[in-house]
Amino acid sequence: MGRDSGSGGRPGIRRPGSDGRPGFRRRDHSVAPWIRTRLRTAPGAAVALALLVMATACLAAAFPRAVERYEDAGLRRAVLDATAPRTSLQVSAPQPGNYIPQPERETALRPESMRKAYERVLNTIERPLAVDPGQSTYGVRNVNDLEAAETWLPMPSGLPAQMSLAAQSGLAEHSRPSAGRLPRAGGTVTAATREVEAAVTTETAERLNIKVGSVIHVPAVGRDPLAVRITGIVVPRDPEGAYWTTQPLLRTPSLIRPPTQGGEPETYWLGALLLSPDAAPVLLGTPGEPARYWLLTPDPDALTAHDLSRLGSAVASLESGPGLVKVRASTDADTGVSTDLDEVLASYAELRSGVRPLVSVAAFGTGAVAVVVLLMAGRLTADRRRTELALLRARGASLRGLTRRLLTETAVVALPAGALGLAGALLVVPYGRASYAVGAALVVTLLACAALPVRALAAHRVVGVHGAREDLASVRPSRRRTIAELTLLVLASAAVLALRGRGTSGTSDEALGSGGSGDLGGSGDQLVAMAPVLIGVIAALVLVRLYPLPLRWLARPAGRLRGAIGHLSLARAGRTSVSTVLPLLALLTALTTAAFGGSVLAGVADARDRAAVLNLGADARVEAEGALPATLPERVRSTPGVREVTPLSIAYEAKPGAGVESVPLAGVDPEGYARLADRTGLGAFPAGELKASPAGATSKSGAEGSAKSGEGGSAKADDGEGGSAKAGGGSAKAAIPALASSAVADRYGTRPFSLRLADGSDVTVRITLVRDLTPALPGTDFLIVDRAGLGTVAARPTTLLVTGDEVSGAALRKAVSASTGADADATARADVRLRSEERARYVDSPLQSGAERVYAAAVAAGSGYAVLALLLALVRAAPERAALLARLRTMGLTRSQGRRLLVLEALPQALLAAAGGVLTGWAAVRLLAPGIDLTSIALATPGGAPPTGTAALHTDPASLFLPALTVLLLATTIAAGQAWWTGRRGSVRELRAGDSR
Repeated sequence: MGRDSGSGGRPGIRRPGSDGRPGFRRRDHSVAPWIRTRLRTAPGAAVALALLVMATACLAAAFPRAVERYEDAGLRRAVLDATAPRTSLQVSAPQPGNYIPQPERETALRPESMRKAYERVLNTIERPLAVDPGQSTYGVRNVNDLEAAETWLPMPSGLPAQMSLAAQSGLAEHSRPSAGRLPRAGGTVTAATREVEAAVTTETAERLNIKVGSVIHVPAVGRDPLAVRITGIVVPRDPEGAYWTTQPLLRTPSLIRPPTQGGEPETYWLGALLLSPDAAPVLLGTPGEPARYWLLTPDPDALTAHDLSRLGSAVASLESGPGLVKVRASTDADTGVSTDLDEVLASYAELRSGVRPLVSVAAFGTGAVAVVVLLMAGRLTADRRRTELALLRARGASLRGLTRRLLTETAVVALPAGALGLAGALLVVPYGRASYAVGAALVVTLLACAALPVRALAAHRVVGVHGAREDLASVRPSRRRTIAELTLLVLASAAVLALRGRGTSGTSDEALGSGGSGDLGGSGDQLVAMAPVLIGVIAALVLVRLYPLPLRWLARPAGRLRGAIGHLSLARAGRTSVSTVLPLLALLTALTTAAFGGSVLAGVADARDRAAVLNLGADARVEAEGALPATLPERVRSTPGVREVTPLSIAYEAKPGAGVESVPLAGVDPEGYARLADRTGLGAFPAGELKASPAGATSKSGAEGSAKSGEGGSAKADDGEGGSAKAGGGSAKAAIPALASSAVADRYGTRPFSLRLADGSDVTVRITLVRDLTPALPGTDFLIVDRAGLGTVAARPTTLLVTGDEVSGAALRKAVSASTGADADATARADVRLRSEERARYVDSPLQSGAERVYAAAVAAGSGYAVLALLLALVRAAPERAALLARLRTMGLTRSQGRRLLVLEALPQALLAAAGGVLTGWAAVRLLAPGIDLTSIALATPGGAPPTGTAALHTDPASLFLPALTVLLLATTIAAGQAWWTGRRGSVRELRAGDSR
């Protein structure tokens, strides 16, 4: 009954091949696959891991692309701002030698020969340097200007106008005729041609009175002058394009002032006549020394910051290297290449070398926190499944098989999440190379996949169902942990010493030779960038070692108090698992990075505010070359947002004694000016020490002299070293007190000396106060005196310093325009500058603004990971705490006592993290501040001008305390919320579940 004929006589057994298919074994569907079972058992944990991996992979992949985007934008802005005359590659060759037959010389200047040479020159350009063919051109022009014989051309000083003849290609594509037509060459033009056609731009025609049909004669060699007939007036299609700006004379005539030996300066007009390219050989018949040229304009869109070193090499090769040899082989043996593009690239590299290390500090900080969170997620999952994995090991599961199952289980979730994060990063930041983004996302994904298997591998090497207690207050650190902590201490110390010794900024040569956006430099630079992170890590490890001590000290006194809440909360905090070291490590690292990053951003903002105040002296500055209207101060004072107006009388050309050097002098009202100096922090002083006595308020311009001394001291008019001046009537004038800079005080001392002003008046001053800075005048040379001591003309205000909370630039300019007159000239004479506008000048490059945005985003991401670490730690302990409250409620614990218990239990670690974060953040800033220079990112100015002042790193209280208080608030809020939610639910489930350990 029931015997199977293929079973070999054994009932109920089907051997392979018994059904006619040899070697086939049916799959046993009674056992579900491991991965599907695990995902169905804990879908929430799988979704949480997927979201964490996806967010981290997205941020990691977006970072190098964002850095590359703003670095490339900064490079292109630097090239565009440098203007085409500096950045264009100007290839020039002299005219063919006179030993060459004349027909061959003319052929070398014709368009076909010039075009072929242009194409050969383009082929010599090495990548990554790319040329914009739309703005590049070539042609022939005369080196020496040719004097025009026409008397109807304007002659400001009686000197005849001069002309430059240029036969440049592409005139039809880059201009449109506004009158007449473009020039043409009738027949074959040679050096002996007597008349050619030309065009001029609208600006040239307007300033030189040229019309269509005008004929201009220029000298020729050995024959009658060459006649140039104007057939058209053209309008440039892109006046600011490189085609017109590389040689601005082609578009705009210039008023030339030749050097003279004294006498009245003379001027003459210099304009350009645009010939047809076919007419270029006619220049050989003029004394203008014709020269061939090829103007190659770099394509800004093709420039990338990661190719900066190769760009510099390509430019150097063209100027004086193998590239120049190829160019000469393609054109002429005497060809030369000139450009300032290499200087522009070096200036950008210097700026980037100051910005990049600061960004790498933020990147390492946020990356360290993200790594800690990923490791913590894996460790918390391993701790939650400790019993399950120990049971599998006890039932015979091999360590390799268990690790492989956990790796596969995690990879099923992490790999798609990492791919989605990478796709999101590519969509959010569509610019940049994908290789670094893919690499960053892959690292994050692999780390997430390996966190759980590695932790399980370490925890279950030995088979055992129950392990020893791992209470934080009872477990002693192992030797391996001690060695690891000492290693980190050595690394942190080396990084801090390196950063303090050489700073974050490298030289421009090093920056020019650095790699791409994903390359943060050598190992030394990476160690320096990790200095804030290592300080936070060391502080976290030290605090973890010290954490059990206060718990032991407080446990005994709390046990003698009434009620069990305090004692129980401390006992629970002491029995916290050692796995909470990772949340504390994440919190401290994030708080240190946030404090350091916030201090950097605050230092940048403060430096810009300070530089703007140093330049203007107030919230706004109204300045004119001459005296301002008498009604203007009151009108400005009534402008909305203005709190106070301080009039100044500034003379920039005040000359001490009989010398030729000048010292800027400012006459002020001592009371108002003293308030302004105190408010701005620029050289505060007592107002009484600057006031001039009524007896000393005289000058040679009309007031009578007085022999009485002023408040700053007395001096008799003699001819000694004091340098005092004699009044016109022979009576000595009293010296008025003056506030001077240190440099001026060192030169003139404290004896009275005279100053000769621009209106011819004299004033005698005596330095009584010395300050390094003052609001009225920037720089290191200045004198400040009481306006009452100046003459009537010299005391008239020329500058207004305006202070107010929200000064409106439009309202202020409207008030100035109404007082000085509505015409454009009067408005131009009164210059209005606001501190907000001056501050915006220092954010000159996308490199700066992009670095600030990336830095702020990195700090925000690090703070978010810290909050996530806190949430993971509290959620991990949620089931155990719920069971504890359920048991205690059966013993009479009230809901309010349950809330206090959970809050007090979470408070020690939160308080430790907050206090430790404040201390480590403060220590990191103080230790690293001497090696951090924020000037490059804060105060870069257009054109590479030297910045006003420097930017140093200092602690920002808000960045220190706000994140720490946020940690405390979150910890207590989450604990209280958990107690409230647990109280609303029934306790049957928790009591039935038993101990969740």
